[in-house]
Order: sequence, then C-alpha cells, then structure tokens
Amino acid sequence: MSFRTQSARRTALVFGCSAAAFAVAAAEAYAGNLINGDSLLISTTTYDDTGTVAGLVAGSSLLPGSKAGQTSTAVSNGSLNTVWNNDSVDGSFGVTSAITISDLDATTAKTIGGVNIDTSKVVTSFSSKSELGLNLVNTASGPVLTFMGYSVASYVQQHNLSNGLGLLDVSNSDTTAYKDTTNPVTSFFAPAANQTYAFNRTVVAVSANGAYTTTQTLAYGGNNGRNAVLAPNGLYYTVGNSNNGSGTPSQLTTTTGIEVVTAGATPNSTMIAPSNQSVAGDKAGKDNNFRGLTLYHGQLYFSKGSGSNGIDTVYTVSSPSLPASGEAAAAKFTILPGFPTDHAKTGPDFTPFGLYFANAHTLYVADEGTGDAVDVAQHAGLEKWSLVGGTWKLDYTLRTGLIGDPYGVTGWNYEETAIGLRNLTARFDGNGDITFWATTATSSSSGDNGADPNQIVEITDALAATTLPTNESFAVFDPAKAGLRYGGVAYATPEPSTWAMIALGFAGLGWAARRGAKARVSAT
Repeated sequence: MSFRTQSARRTALVFGCSAAAFAVAAAEAYAGNLINGDSLLISTTTYDDTGTVAGLVAGSSLLPGSKAGQTSTAVSNGSLNTVWNNDSVDGSFGVTSAITISDLDATTAKTIGGVNIDTSKVVTSFSSKSELGLNLVNTASGPVLTFMGYSVASYVQQHNLSNGLGLLDVSNSDTTAYKDTTNPVTSFFAPAANQTYAFNRTVVAVSANGAYTTTQTLAYGGNNGRNAVLAPNGLYYTVGNSNNGSGTPSQLTTTTGIEVVTAGATPNSTMIAPSNQSVAGDKAGKDNNFRGLTLYHGQLYFSKGSGSNGIDTVYTVSSPSLPASGEAAAAKFTILPGFPTDHAKTGPDFTPFGLYFANAHTLYVADEGTGDAVDVAQHAGLEKWSLVGGTWKLDYTLRTGLIGDPYGVTGWNYEETAIGLRNLTARFDGNGDITFWATTATSSSSGDNGADPNQIVEITDALAATTLPTNESFAVFDPAKAGLRYGGVAYATPEPSTWAMIALGFAGLGWAARRGAKARVSAT
C-alpha cells in the first residue's frame, strides 16, 4: 500500500511569504519523509482480503473458536462488508493488516510525508481499534514516534511467505513468554516441533527520516498491545491487556498492564506491579486492561476504560514515577484525585482513553463512550478537567457535532455513528486556544464495531474556559473510508531549524534588497 489516498480537503499549501524563503524552508522540511513539523502524524491500517482470510469459505472453513479445544465454522468469506460477521462464532476473530504512518499538514490535511511499515516484520489487527496509539517525544537526536504492533517475522520465515497479511486471530495469540493451553488461538496456531514462531507484541520507534527500529516484548499474551512511549531514561513504557483463556493466574498477571521494555534488546518486558488495584473475583490480569498512555513532565499517566473488571479511571505511577525493570515491583499505581474509584461493574459510565495535559492543572480526556443514553449525557466526547485544591474536577464535556451524528461511507454497507473518542493530540494556537485532533469510536450494525470506518475529528477549545462554551463544535479533519481504520494521532511541532531557515530566507531577501538599493544609489 502506498501513502494514504488524499481527501478532497488536501489542497496545496500556500505560504504568505516569498518563494525564495519557502524554498529554503521546504528543503529543510523534506530532508526526511516523516515528521515535517506543524503537522499531524496519524497511524492507519487498510483491510486486504489476502492470505489466510482470502481462503475462508462460509459453511466449511474452520475458525479457532471461542473455547479451548473447539473450532467454529466460518459464516462469511473474506469480503470486507461481511467478514466481520465471523466474530459471532469466533470471539477472537481478527485479521492482520498493514500499518502506514502519514504526516499531514495540520491546516489543510494534505499528506506531506509518510512511511509504510514492512509487512514481513510488523502488522496490526484491523478490527482492534484500540491499537496503534501514537506517542511523539523529542530526544537529543531528534523526534521519535512510537507505537505497538505484532511481530510476524518468524511466522513469515518459517512458512516461506512474503508478508504477514491476512492472518487470523493474531491479536489473541500467545507470546514467547508462555503458552496458555486454555487459549483457543494458541491451539489453532500450535507449532510443530521444529517451529519457534510467536506473534510477540512489538514496539516500533520511527525517526524523522522514516527509519524505524523494532523491539519485541513478552507482554500481552492473548490480547492487545496498545500504546508505547519512549521515556527520557531510554526505556519504553507500554500499555495493553492479556489473557484469552483461563490460564494460570501467576502467568496472566505478569504480562499485562504497564510494562517496562528495554529498547533494542531481545524480547523482554517487566510488569509494573499494580499493587492495590486488584479486585477480588475479577478475571486474572483484566484489572489492568489499560488503553491510553502519555508522559508529562517525566510522569506516566494511563487510563482504563473497558471491561467489567478493575476500576475504569485515570492512573499514574509513583515511587518511582519511571521505574526500571528492577524497580517495577516497588512502584505504586495511584488514581488521580477526583477521578472515579468505583469498581467497573457498579461504577459510573466512564470510559477514558486518550489523555492530554494542556498544563499542570488542565487535563483533557478522550472518552470513547458506549453508545448508551447515560454515557452520552455524562461522559462521551472530550472531557476537560481542572486541578483545584489538589483534586481534579470535571469542568465540561465537548460533544457538539460528534456524538450521535450518523454518516455513510462509500463502499461500506452500514451507517456509522460516532459514540466517542479514543486517541488524542493537540496544538496550542498562541491566542489562548488549543486545537485537538482525535480518532473516533463508532457504532453500527456491522459484525464488529472495531472494524467500522472511523474518522479523525478536530475541535478548538478556549483553554481558560471552565464552563461549556456554546460556540465550539467538532468538525471532520479526515473522513472515513471503507476498509481503512485510523489508529493514533500525534501533533509534531515546527522544528526550530525550519523556523530559523524561514527567518534566514526573509533576512537574505532583506539583505539582497538593501544591496540592490545601494547599487542603484551608486549608479546614479
């Protein structure tokens, strides 16, 4: 797949400056093919009826099933509009697909760069809409963008394939950490004696020129890896979930939640102990089904907003805030004061995902919603929280133009409805406003809402406001497309060198003008 198809909004970018100054700046911006500055980085994946899924035959092909030792019969072939109906007979159903990272101009949505991730190395699960969250950090050697996928290199090599596309149920497979014999996907993929492949969850780190490295983890066996961030100490911190069977509790509770990963090493990860967050009677590992992740002023913050186990809320880590592998057991999880502390089974209808700190006392939370009336009225959308007297207080939730508005997609047989937001990023506008971009959570009558075509939406909020503004509304930044899923978003600030080159261009023009004026005076 080449870089993403441009939408109608992506028109040519015109600067109000001289051609010479723009040419100098453009040369700097396009020195690489990713992270050009004042741009929006997005992760997408595109469905392709290929590989194993292309061989599905309704009524005869066997699927892994939803219970160990059993298989189910496919109810659809690989057609985009019906293949997700297989989820009704196989609760683990998913299809691997390619990952593209694109760089869009933050004003026009024009594509200005991108990179396609090698599908013989890393893929994602198309219908796992919680995957492909992006985190962008600046390091001494330049910006680094991180996300998580599935390593397919061993499988591709041992099966003599050209890529890892179209594989079934990989997002619920085990890792090399251990084999859970109660996981139906493990029984489906059971390797022969001379095979050692596994689909380890993998951190991908992309530099400004589009080059990337991969580090396999041992985490999230039986479920999804969702977000990764590179911390100042050089370690990756990741969030996700584990367990697709009953398994052994001691195994299931060491490969979930927040994990510490050493970059570039052999497959590795160490779970940060959840300490006091386990709830009696919950399924092993599911208390720590984390989804959103951000790093702010050297502190990790993360969210849980799915399932009926644990506490759906916003957390941080302390003692220490960025523990290394050897310090993980001493770290403590803390719920931010003012956020819900009730058990997910009985607590408020709160489903937080993406997090963005505008400053130390203003936190925006993307709530993915559930679609029910209570959720729509209370939380779904973009929440704004303020820290008042040491306690976080919900000021308001932005949802106008977002929640409940249906839309159609060419080539897709179902009507979609946005029910909330997932991943989130923002840019300060310099006039007291802040513009947000987010990926939408959706609902439809398709076989699996995770495969529904979603959108990237934007909204500008007055940072100083503490009551709901009446003039703020969501707009579509990048529209839905059949067979394409948006994952994460990250705003890239303008590189200082780019601004310097623009200034240099203007300065050069001014110098040339002065020289010309002097020459004309001398000539007279």
